[in-house]
Amino acid sequence: MSASRAPRAGDAVVASPVVELTRRLERAARPGGPFHPAALAALDRAEEFPAAGCSVLDDFGLHEHYVPAALGGRLHQLTDVIALLRAVARHDLTTAVAHGKTLLGAASLWVAAGPEQAKEAAAAVLDGSVLSWALTERDHGSDLFASELTATPVPEGLRLDGEKWLINNATRGDRLCVLARTSPEGGARGFSVLLVDKRTLPAGSHTPLAKCRTHGIRGADISGIAFHGATVPASALVGAEGTGLETVLKALQLTRTVCTALSLGAADHGLRLAVRFTVERELYGRTLAELPRVRQILGDRAGAMLLAEAVAVLSARSAQTLPGELSAVSALAKAYVPTSTQATLDAFAELLGVRSFLTEAYADGMFPKLERDHRVVGIFDGSTLVNRSALIEQFGSLVRGWKRGWADLDALGAAAALDRELPEFDPHALRLISSRGCGAVQALPVVVRACAELAGAGLLPAAAVEAARRLAEAAEPLHEEMAALKPGAGPAPTAAFHLAERYEALYAGAACLWLAVRNPDRLAAATAADQDPLWHDARWIRAALGRALHGLGAAPGDDAAQACRELGDLLIAAPEAPLSLLDPSAPAAPARGEEREYS
Repeated sequence: MSASRAPRAGDAVVASPVVELTRRLERAARPGGPFHPAALAALDRAEEFPAAGCSVLDDFGLHEHYVPAALGGRLHQLTDVIALLRAVARHDLTTAVAHGKTLLGAASLWVAAGPEQAKEAAAAVLDGSVLSWALTERDHGSDLFASELTATPVPEGLRLDGEKWLINNATRGDRLCVLARTSPEGGARGFSVLLVDKRTLPAGSHTPLAKCRTHGIRGADISGIAFHGATVPASALVGAEGTGLETVLKALQLTRTVCTALSLGAADHGLRLAVRFTVERELYGRTLAELPRVRQILGDRAGAMLLAEAVAVLSARSAQTLPGELSAVSALAKAYVPTSTQATLDAFAELLGVRSFLTEAYADGMFPKLERDHRVVGIFDGSTLVNRSALIEQFGSLVRGWKRGWADLDALGAAAALDRELPEFDPHALRLISSRGCGAVQALPVVVRACAELAGAGLLPAAAVEAARRLAEAAEPLHEEMAALKPGAGPAPTAAFHLAERYEALYAGAACLWLAVRNPDRLAAATAADQDPLWHDARWIRAALGRALHGLGAAPGDDAAQACRELGDLLIAAPEAPLSLLDPSAPAAPARGEEREYS
């Protein structure tokens, strides 16, 4: 992934990819289109693959954004592909999961493949090849060390025997990145990743396992594959033999970060449905939207959504400026964003009442489908518990980094400055453990001082600076508790998971602050012209900091509550306006009851 060129004077005005994709999705969401709610509901009931929706994405060229620019694709930075997948998930999570799996399946290649193999794989993806990531097995789940599928040396190369199960696109995909045991003893160097082209395998050497019926994403191809003496050439190895677990763990740092797009899009979809309902629903002579408590709930969840977006954005940009910290940062993002989004959807369900359970009574049953679909996001590519376990394993480096104040301020600043170009992504800079901790948290004293300077310049309210100070004050006792937790040989104690959850909230608050201090122009412009209601008077920052403090077990404060009320008012006043820090001018989804037909 390389940096994209900034626009220059005289350049032709071309819609950004996310705006163009959003427009296409809007058209496809009209009556008769594959993204119309009625069509999506029918697919869900039939548990049918969203082939027509995936075709819309293929025609747009979304798969080109799964390939790094250095290999001929259009992937310049992770935030770009996150924005694109978020736009799809805003309409239908099933389609986003089904199509986006190629990016996840190819991640091991971008991390570890040699130049020729990477080039050939990139050409295949650009030509429409569907990749799948065959990691998990029926009896072992997330325990990759227990994987039983073997790759045994034979004169022709390697012979595959065993099963992979609960694999997205295992049947529909034509290529799979397979984690296989290449040493009978297993262990850290006992596994390898192989790129398997099913179309070249000997007849009868593999069998598709039936699609599994699932609670959510019912139309997705969640199935499996069994190999019976399938031979592949030695060139199928991705990286050196025995490096499979290392490759997978590094690739997961990228995929876990990208998975936040699914939650962000799900929250967008849920917000749109909830706001429309409150505006339309009348009780006792007035709409739900007129009730102060309803506006407060909407505003609180808007603050939570913007905080989750801040986590996703800083984490994704850090992949290119602080790749050595991504093992910790990606675990934080993958644990925090889906969990926060699920809480947001739960709050929206309360507003919708019984209609959040009925499959036909409101908006073609989109909300119950959305709620079911989103639950899988917190499970795949490492469940929330798996990601918190990964964070717990790094408590030692996180504590050391805090005590010593380790932080690459230039790299952090580049990650947080939204208009700044990013350096080329270097997969070789990824590390299994972040030896220097998490700089965004460790530099909290620095960012609090920067907040005070912004307040002195009239760009940040004093209440926001006070919230920033309270966040930093909460960091010291949290790290002390983390330091007191002695590592043991067995599973981590329950207390460790509670600490990890609090650390996620601390990181979220730090992400919010870094975005605030590194984008003063947005604060200044919003304050002067009042054109961006999220940045005006630091509204989103105050609301988001309140949610972060709440996650740390502290009272959000009256100012945060006021900021949330203001967000609630904004949502009611403009129910179709997008809620995003990145592209507030992106066109909104079509209004319910759109009369134009799909064309």
